[in-house]
Amino acid sequence: MGNYIETFADELYQAELNLRPIEPLTSRNGNITVEDAYKIQLKNVKRKLETGLKVKGKKIGITSFAVQRMLNVNQPDFGYLFDSMYVEDGGVVNLDSLIQPRVEGEIAFVMEKDLKGPGVTEVDVLKATAFVVPAIEIVDSRIKNWKIKIQDTIADNASSALFVLGGKKTLVDNLDFKCLGMILEQNGEVVVSGAGAASLGNPVRAVAWLANKLAEFGEYLRAGEIVLSGALAQLVVPRRNDFFKVTIQKLGSVSIKFE
Repeated sequence: MGNYIETFADELYQAELNLRPIEPLTSRNGNITVEDAYKIQLKNVKRKLETGLKVKGKKIGITSFAVQRMLNVNQPDFGYLFDSMYVEDGGVVNLDSLIQPRVEGEIAFVMEKDLKGPGVTEVDVLKATAFVVPAIEIVDSRIKNWKIKIQDTIADNASSALFVLGGKKTLVDNLDFKCLGMILEQNGEVVVSGAGAASLGNPVRAVAWLANKLAEFGEYLRAGEIVLSGALAQLVVPRRNDFFKVTIQKLGSVSIKFE
């Protein structure tokens, strides 16, 4: 078993370095489990840490019930955010530095206190959160043509690539997260809209899920870490010279340009 975990971890690592996607892992090994996929992911997390990268936080993926149905799963997934993935608000991303990127709008939670599962509730999440900001996540897949099952995306660090955080910090008191509306503009035109409820019914629930899931790996959310809590609408394909702006009710906006 260990053998293909090593092999797939190496392939994904090289695919990210060389910007050359690989065939789906699940099409080559039908026995790969979700547990195996996290082992592959964690091998590459360890490798990145050994190269000097630092973990900035975590991201939650597959939080939309529609996407869960599409992938035939009943759970989200998570991946690690590194300092190398951070882009300044209003910054510019070179399209050639990615394989097949997609843009999505999310709410990012910034932790004030450590949050350790199991047994974490939504109330615990709110107590442990310093503030929230609007965020853009740029996902990318190292799997050809996004032909992914849940095992493929988990192994591929939950298809993470880059993230952008808005500058306005909003306290969590009195926010009804599930009702917060979001619009994503591409070159000044609204292309998708959504609301907090798109992420597991409530982004706070998504963060609680993450804290509890991390406990299975002896991991937890640390004070100062960022949590991207899941896409609030469908993903948008960026083109060269596109300008994207995400605005979330009460939280402000965040933007990014592609070249």
